[in-house]
Amino acid sequence: MSQDHPSALDPAAPPDIPTRHAPPPNKPAHSAPRRSRVWIWLLILLVLALGGYYFWSKKTPGTATGGSGRAGAQAQKKGFGAIPVVAAKARKGNIPVYYTALGAVTPIYTVTLKSRVDGQLMEVHYKEGDIVQKGAPLIEIDPRPYQAALTQAEGQLLRDQALLDNARIDLARYKTLVTQNAIPEQQLATQAALVKQDEGIVKTDEGMIDTAKLNVVYSHITSPITGRVGLRLVDPGNIVHAADTNGLLVITQVDPISVIFPIPEDQLPVVSQKFWAGQHLNVEAWDRNPPPVSKKLGTGSLTTLDNQIDPTTATVKLRATFDNKRNLLFPDQFVNVKLLVQLKQNVTLIPTATVQRNSQTTYVFLVQPNNKVTVRPITIGTTEGDDSEVTSGLAPGDTVVMTGVDKLQEGTQVAAHFTTPGATGSAAPAAGAPVPAGPRAGKSTSKGNSKGR
Repeated sequence: MSQDHPSALDPAAPPDIPTRHAPPPNKPAHSAPRRSRVWIWLLILLVLALGGYYFWSKKTPGTATGGSGRAGAQAQKKGFGAIPVVAAKARKGNIPVYYTALGAVTPIYTVTLKSRVDGQLMEVHYKEGDIVQKGAPLIEIDPRPYQAALTQAEGQLLRDQALLDNARIDLARYKTLVTQNAIPEQQLATQAALVKQDEGIVKTDEGMIDTAKLNVVYSHITSPITGRVGLRLVDPGNIVHAADTNGLLVITQVDPISVIFPIPEDQLPVVSQKFWAGQHLNVEAWDRNPPPVSKKLGTGSLTTLDNQIDPTTATVKLRATFDNKRNLLFPDQFVNVKLLVQLKQNVTLIPTATVQRNSQTTYVFLVQPNNKVTVRPITIGTTEGDDSEVTSGLAPGDTVVMTGVDKLQEGTQVAAHFTTPGATGSAAPAAGAPVPAGPRAGKSTSKGNSKGR
């Protein structure tokens, strides 16, 4: 056995060292730098990607589309573009002042027809929902019992009239005999009383005849007003009574028709002063749908005021009368009422969508001649529809931002284009202003403006 290679069974041989077969100690030291270099390159690539995205997002729409104009050229030189906004100009105009309320359509006349005689309902001369004229026949109740009573009353009158005539002849004879002392005066006085008695009986008979005739008339029910007939409440063949609590039918006048609505007592002095001065106050009735889908149902005039204020609600009721030839107003329908009390003329108006508010003030973004915006506090007067009155802070011709205000602050550069006057939902670029990129850059609506804010 060689000493250079001792046997494993040789007790003098040194023990095996496990580290001889382990990897070289410097091998991990070579792999760690490689991993560090990979992470460094990944970090560099990430920084380059973020930088490229940042510079790409800073490009203006005008630069991306080859925009023209001075503003677009300056934006290209500076590396950032003006913010495209839709603007509008303050203008002179008129704006109405309305008092609004919730009203109820109330017929001027409503009649519930009831029978004034007892009998069987024989015929119905109308159809449910028909418009009937005043005096038109509606219902027939069996008139035969009352015609028989009329005949009896007329016969009784003839009999009593004959007795009266005979009594009057005797009275005339007794007056002659008394002058000749042929009969006592007591007999003459008795005969005079008998004539008076017969006259009373005849008078009673005449009243019975009138009552029987009236009952016959009551058997033929006619319309007391011109209006629309409701649903039939009693069918033919039924026995009706004058004491019945339910009616036979209901007739409602629908043209003209009225709307009753309340206003607060604080608004009453203005309305009453104009009304009692003889001014014609227009009243508009609108359906309950919210703007802009609400529809005007009619235009009428204020006709009367209630004579007292309701203490529980501190309101007073007003009645306005409307023509209802198109039947747009239906009895007991709830409508939104607008009472015109004033028309402000030659005031400064701006679109309501341009008005901005915070907890401290009301303001607009005013576009200056250098195309930069500034925050301008304003005071709002009357607001009606899409227009608002500006009592201070703006002058006619000032340009204010309508949409895109969420991207603005003091001194922001903007590229404004204006809505076309008289066109709904269309916009035309202002002269010399860059056209924003995108398929919808040239369109704007007042409805969308309020949402765009």
